[in-house]
Amino acid sequence: MEFVWNDGGRAASGFVGTTGDCVVRAIAIGTGMAYRNIYDLLGAASEKSPRHGIRVDVASEYLAEHGWKMSRNLRTPFSEFHSPAGVSILHLAKEDGSGQHFTTVIDGVLHDTWNPHEDDYWIQSIWTSTSAAVNERLPILGPKRNPNSEQELTQKEFDKILHRLRALERTASNSASTEGEKHNALRMMQSLMLRHNLSREDITDNDNCDQVQFTRMACPVNGSRACIWEKMLAFYITVHVFPTTQYYMGTQRHRTFFWFFGPVVDVQNAIALFRELLLTIATSAQLQFGGYSKGSGASYAEGYVQGLPTPTHSQQASEIEKQQGALIANRSLTIHSASSDWLHRECDIQLVRSKRSGRSNFDPNAAKQGRIDGAQHEVKAPNAPPRLTNKNEASH
Repeated sequence: MEFVWNDGGRAASGFVGTTGDCVVRAIAIGTGMAYRNIYDLLGAASEKSPRHGIRVDVASEYLAEHGWKMSRNLRTPFSEFHSPAGVSILHLAKEDGSGQHFTTVIDGVLHDTWNPHEDDYWIQSIWTSTSAAVNERLPILGPKRNPNSEQELTQKEFDKILHRLRALERTASNSASTEGEKHNALRMMQSLMLRHNLSREDITDNDNCDQVQFTRMACPVNGSRACIWEKMLAFYITVHVFPTTQYYMGTQRHRTFFWFFGPVVDVQNAIALFRELLLTIATSAQLQFGGYSKGSGASYAEGYVQGLPTPTHSQQASEIEKQQGALIANRSLTIHSASSDWLHRECDIQLVRSKRSGRSNFDPNAAKQGRIDGAQHEVKAPNAPPRLTNKNEASH
């Protein structure tokens, strides 16, 4: 199941830190209502702060009052859940009844701050709504959704506060400012940060990475061990086509998964291109050598990936073009660091490097033919946004 990171508007509403707010988050995402409104309503109904969780009966009563219908005790593993079109809010629990969680699935896409689909959760209840108003209010996190006007307004207000704080910080640190101006700027900064529960880290620019929305998506391949050429292909896509993305591998139930993570749009496009090239290369190897996982077929596939076009920077490139390339490289490194931090913080995954082992039965002639075929492949990234590139480069 595709996963998109979504805090339901928590950060946009001025909240910081992590809490056990899955009920508030799931309902805010599912209904399209502002996070703070849901937070306040459920807090008043349960007579306690929602930051430590909301009882299921309180959540059920709220959803029922707003026209949502519940299906009880389905007792289906969440890993086998096939989401209907539209919006579903799910109550999950471990098989022994522990580890309860609320999450939202929209048109088959899981919206949450972590992915319970990978864990041993069972469905307890499902709430669905056929209201057209619900669909119209859903937050924008994919190509099929319209923005939530309430959350959009809150985000704009929050951005204005951050902009004001940063302006005050510049005044306070400017040597040209008078002592009175510095004192007033610091006093106003302190007042604003206390009022909106912010810290100095919240107002520090980091190459705009705080505005980047991250996600991760998986692409399964056959077998519990990936082929060398499949790893080479993932490396090619994340280095040469979508340099802001990264990937790692994992296994589940005798299948290998390639996980791509980074900015949402880039990850969606990277995995679409990965799937397209996987099919193209595997089909070509199958037709010419009867397979793609070993022997000549695998050698051909490896050669095909090696032959795929890569950017070639001219030695006579202008100074402006070199600066643009350096900016892209620096931006990618910054995004890599931010997305790796996000992966560790939100998904509890910390990556380590491992060495790959070689294989026998390498066929140099098949690999040569693969390089020839790969060099003729025009790589076009699906729905890719325009990027700064060397004008002498092949378009990707």
